[in-house]
Amino acid sequence: MKHIKYPILITFLFIFNSCASLSLFSPETHNHYTNSNDSLNKNEPVVNKANTINLFNGTDLSGWIIYGTEKWYVEDGLLICESGPNAEYGYLGTDDYYKDFVLNLEFLQEANGNSGVFFRSTIEGTKVSGWQVEVAPPGSFTGGIYESYGRGWLVKPSFGKDSSLIMGDWNKLTVKVQDQTVTTWLNGKKMISYTDKNIGEANGRIALQIHDGGGIKVKWRNIKLHKLDSQI
Repeated sequence: MKHIKYPILITFLFIFNSCASLSLFSPETHNHYTNSNDSLNKNEPVVNKANTINLFNGTDLSGWIIYGTEKWYVEDGLLICESGPNAEYGYLGTDDYYKDFVLNLEFLQEANGNSGVFFRSTIEGTKVSGWQVEVAPPGSFTGGIYESYGRGWLVKPSFGKDSSLIMGDWNKLTVKVQDQTVTTWLNGKKMISYTDKNIGEANGRIALQIHDGGGIKVKWRNIKLHKLDSQI
């Protein structure tokens, strides 16, 4: 029996060490909740208003491209997305690409508010390649980062962290994208900070999303972007 125990013990230690190594060094960092880095960049970045771009002019969709058949229109100075008869995914993307920036916007969800804000993304038809900052009803991880047609959820805010979000009222979302790191704030509270090599290598459009399934309506306003040339 002694001769049997040692090989079993050696095998067990090998498997244990292999698993430990994978958990420490594996790049598979997605599909998790986080409170990490909460002490870093906790406060929203302060930007120079003189150097801020208004991505939405409050009058029409100038500077934007519609992807898909869902409804995007301007009413009473607000940008509105609404499910169309096809109830499919739809996107409204910027004409220009933006890499490093601070984006501030406000959204108001009516009915089902499942939507999102994409960054450094490319769109073909209604297939988007890139990263989404989730915009959804309370409890559905607004401010988290999702990679479409890729790894799925990369990082979610911890449960209840979006408690300031109010359906049927205006909410403020701030997104800072710089180099490999994206940080989000909801109504002034930091949601996540996430660093990823793939994000760092990408460039692309900012895009608003309307989810498929129908019954969705979201209003947007004060969509303002500050390009980052240096650390804020």
